[in-house]
Amino acid sequence: MAKILLVEDEVNIASFIKRGLMELGHEVTVAYDGEEGWNIARSDSFDFLILDIIMPKMNGLDMCAKYRSSYGYKTPVIMLTALGTTDDIVKGLKAGADDYLVKPFSFTELEARIEALLRRASDNGVNSELRCCDLVLNSRNHKATRNNIDIDLTVKEYRLLEYFMSHQNVAISRITLLKEVWDKNFDTNTNVVDVYVNYLRTKIDKDFTQKLIHTVVGVGYIMAE
Repeated sequence: MAKILLVEDEVNIASFIKRGLMELGHEVTVAYDGEEGWNIARSDSFDFLILDIIMPKMNGLDMCAKYRSSYGYKTPVIMLTALGTTDDIVKGLKAGADDYLVKPFSFTELEARIEALLRRASDNGVNSELRCCDLVLNSRNHKATRNNIDIDLTVKEYRLLEYFMSHQNVAISRITLLKEVWDKNFDTNTNVVDVYVNYLRTKIDKDFTQKLIHTVVGVGYIMAE
């Protein structure tokens, strides 16, 4: 079963959906506005997102777009909307949603669409491994191993390593990492990138002769065999 984030500001609807999903065996976390949902999405990993569009603090379109920009397109997203025009639906799909449901909707329809998207994500993820030398990152279960030894990663360490492994042999600046991994679009004069790179080096390079994360003086970092 899936780990699902539901972001819905109408308490009765959120309760109805959560109850139904839990009865199907899913693990459900609920947020009641877009800002809360975004903060939860950044601090944990989910198999599926259900986002209402009209919400306080941050609407579902903006949250979906930010999520896609930060974490890519592996996680399926369904948008819930009371706005059923073609234009509204197109906006949702352009923001990165995989599907949409117009309120009011039946729970059986939501269930069927979730199952279809999870099945498609599973099919697409059969070979969803990134490799660099003997380091393997599995995007389906968010697990990393080196020389078949499990590596325990935090959510942010995983995201940083995933970005490095998706851009092997490319020198990446600290500013780019701040933007892509920490969702910061400017130089904040923070050393958070260097701190987390050191965390990763301790976990994936310290006990191995062959180092994979290298410093590029005056630029940033590069992952290469």
